[in-house]
Amino acid sequence: MKTVFLFSGQGSQYPGMGAELAEKSSAAKRIYECGSDIMGFDLAKKLSDSTPEELAKTRLSQPAIFTTSLLALAAARENGIENCAVAGHSLGEYAAMYASGMLGLEDAFKAIKLRSEAMAKAAEATGGAMAAIIGSDNETIAKICEEVNGFCAPANYNSPQQTVIAGEAAAIDEALAKFAELGKRGVKLAVSAAFHTKLMNSAADEFKAAVAGFPFKTPDCDFYSNLYGKKLEDFSDMPSYLAAHICSPVKFTDELEAMNNSGIEAYMELGPGKVLTGLVKKTFRGANAMQIENAETLEKALAALKG
Repeated sequence: MKTVFLFSGQGSQYPGMGAELAEKSSAAKRIYECGSDIMGFDLAKKLSDSTPEELAKTRLSQPAIFTTSLLALAAARENGIENCAVAGHSLGEYAAMYASGMLGLEDAFKAIKLRSEAMAKAAEATGGAMAAIIGSDNETIAKICEEVNGFCAPANYNSPQQTVIAGEAAAIDEALAKFAELGKRGVKLAVSAAFHTKLMNSAADEFKAAVAGFPFKTPDCDFYSNLYGKKLEDFSDMPSYLAAHICSPVKFTDELEAMNNSGIEAYMELGPGKVLTGLVKKTFRGANAMQIENAETLEKALAALKG
C-alpha cells in the first residue's frame, strides 16, 4: 500500500505526549538523549512535567512536537510500517526531512533549536495573531484581508473548508468581525505571533544564515512541500527553501491534492494529535487516514493496515 507519513505542526502539543510510544521503542533513548544534549534541557522531563501554557511557547513546543513525531516514526518503523513519501505541516516538515534521510538526527535537532529560537525572537518583536476561518472561499478571504486596517494575510491553506489567516492582532480582530457579518465562523488560535507571513522575515534571515553549512542530502523518498503545494524536486539550496518556508503560506490543500493524484493510498499522521488526519478526511471523502500518537493508536493503525 502506497503510504505517506504526515507530521503535524505547532499547536498539536499536549503534556505527556510521546510517553507511551517511548516505552515501546528501542530508539526512544537515543532520540531523547540527542535532543536533550542539543536543546540544553531534559526533553523527556519537559514533555512529561510542563503545563499546557509552558508547552505552547515556541522555544519548547517546536522541539517537543518534533521529538514526539520522531518517537511515533520509530514506533511505526519498528512495527514494519513502510512509506513511499513524507510531508509535514509547517514545523512538521522538519520531521519529514529526518524521516526521508535529508538530515541526520543531530543536525535535525540543531535545525529545530535554531528555528524555534529565531521564530520566538521574531514573535516577541512583532507580536501578531492567527485565526482559522471556516467555510469561506479563498477569494473572499483574500479580499477581506486586503480590506482591513493593518497587515493581515492567508497563512495556512489547510483544507477546502479551512484557511488560517495571520497578521497584526488588531487587523485579525477586524477581519473576524467582517467574517462574522458574512455568517462565517472564525476561531482565534492560541498563539501570539503571525507565523508564515512577512512578520517572520527576521526569523527567516537569521535561520538561513545559521543553517548555511548543514549537510542536507537528497531524500530517499518523495518529499511534498508546503511552499509549493506539490512534490519538491530541487534540493540544491535547502537553507533558502527553509527560510522562505518560515515566512510563506502553507499550501497544504494543494499538497494533499498532489499526493492523491500521485496514487497515495494511505495517509498516516505520526506525532501528537490528529489535526492532519482530520484535514485529510475533510479533503477526501472516505480517505484511508490514520494516526500514531500512543499505544492505542499504534495498535489501531497496525490493524487497519493488515485489514
